[in-house]
Amino acid sequence: MIGWAMKQIYHVADMHCPACVMTLEGLEDSLPGIQRIAASYRKQQLEVEYDIAQVSEAEIVAAAEALGYTLRRA
Repeated sequence: MIGWAMKQIYHVADMHCPACVMTLEGLEDSLPGIQRIAASYRKQQLEVEYDIAQVSEAEIVAAAEALGYTLRRA
C-alpha cells in the first residue's frame, strides 16, 4: 500500500565534506519508504521525499543522527 508522500528540507550544519553527501544519501538504501533523497554540501541541506505510511520523520532524523549528523528543518 502506498501512503501519503511528504517532502521535507533540512539544514545540516555538520556536513563537513562532499563525502558526507554520499553518506546521507545512503539513507535511501537503509530506510524503507524513502522515495528520493538529495544532499547538498554547498547549501548544507538535505531534501527528503518519503512515504509517511512506511517511515516517519523521527525515524529519518534518528537515522541521520546515528551517522553523526544533526537535521534541523529548513
